[in-house]
Amino acid sequence: MLDIKWIRENPAVLDAALASRSAAPQAEALIALDEARRAHLGRLQEAQERRNAASKEIGNAMRSGDSAKAEALKAEVADIKAFIQGGEAEERRLDNELNDALANIPNLPLPEVPKGKDEHDNVEVRRFGNELIEARKANMPPKPREHYELGEAMALMDFEAAAKISGSRFTVLKGDLARLERSIGQFMLDLHTTEHGYTEVQVPLMVRDNALFGTNQLPKFEEDLFFTPHGETRLGLIPTAEVPLTNLVREQILNQEQLPLRFTALTPCFRSEAGSAGRDTRGMLRQHQFNKVELVSITDADSSLAEHDRMTDCAETVLKKLELPFRTVVLCTGDMGFGARKTYDIEVWLPGQNTYREISSCSVCGDFQARRMDARYRVKDEKGTRFVHTLNGSGTAVGRALIGVLENYQNEDGSVTVPQVLRAYMGGKERIGGR
Repeated sequence: MLDIKWIRENPAVLDAALASRSAAPQAEALIALDEARRAHLGRLQEAQERRNAASKEIGNAMRSGDSAKAEALKAEVADIKAFIQGGEAEERRLDNELNDALANIPNLPLPEVPKGKDEHDNVEVRRFGNELIEARKANMPPKPREHYELGEAMALMDFEAAAKISGSRFTVLKGDLARLERSIGQFMLDLHTTEHGYTEVQVPLMVRDNALFGTNQLPKFEEDLFFTPHGETRLGLIPTAEVPLTNLVREQILNQEQLPLRFTALTPCFRSEAGSAGRDTRGMLRQHQFNKVELVSITDADSSLAEHDRMTDCAETVLKKLELPFRTVVLCTGDMGFGARKTYDIEVWLPGQNTYREISSCSVCGDFQARRMDARYRVKDEKGTRFVHTLNGSGTAVGRALIGVLENYQNEDGSVTVPQVLRAYMGGKERIGGR
């Protein structure tokens, strides 16, 4: 959430930033809401001051024997009390109206983020593994198969059974493929905790609305979520472990010396995929349920940009160790997520599709989420507190890493070679499937 004081002081900057995200100007409307709220607060304060003064005057009038004046003052105080009671309700309404408006304003891109409308304007910053793409062609069929073709041919990937159980956009994995997927997730966790300094956390898979609001899934993306009734309220199934991991610091004041905090978790994630009808309907690229290793960092204001590069490097290291070709792009202003100030997408090479597809997205959010969660830190010998900065990234999506392994390590006989770093997790197995 943005700071209304900053908006009052920088209305043109806000509207220019929103325009770069193809969003309508909002400064004038937000400032008008804030002025109405502040004017009302001024009237309330004046009424409270007059009530206090009139109460003292009542005592003076009664001591002097002026009962008529005392009664008139009592009537005035009663009217003021009624105004204040109604005014407090109006104050809550105006606060809610302003906060609701602010909650729907996206974060502002950093100055270095490239301007653009959509994914076609993203900028590639580096590639890895071009030589792997060429070297593996000799072992692949002339037309490399897509992951679902390989999985179904092995009888280890069953979309029909999943559809009977749960409907579309679910997958059943069996045998060696189920173990391979589990091995990939375990490998990622071990890498991030032992080499990258992240603390593994087991988190709830269902969260309250205020947690979803804190990481900006609510209110804007409610249709993308699954909810389950919980007494008189509800709980949302997490769309990503970013939600519970980031909310670990909600409503806290940390010491700067505690930062950075780095958390990781391997969890199922649940998304309704609203608006994705007709997209990636074959295979397991776009699912209602999938596993992901999430990375979350909590930093001070001065460290977040360096932490962003560090987090992206951690995610890239996963693919380097799996020897999966990838490219990294910086998203343009029009393609960034709602809460991000800058985002790197890592896209894995998929021979079956002959293209790169996103496997990780690493974003720095500044204090945008911290304001929604009231998460702060205290600087030594400094009065007051500051909002922490938050970052999140996929480290990486396990299902998409499985897709990458299947397609990049496929052999002409239909088998798939197990990447070297996964063989210990696979009981030493070097190959699955095939004739």
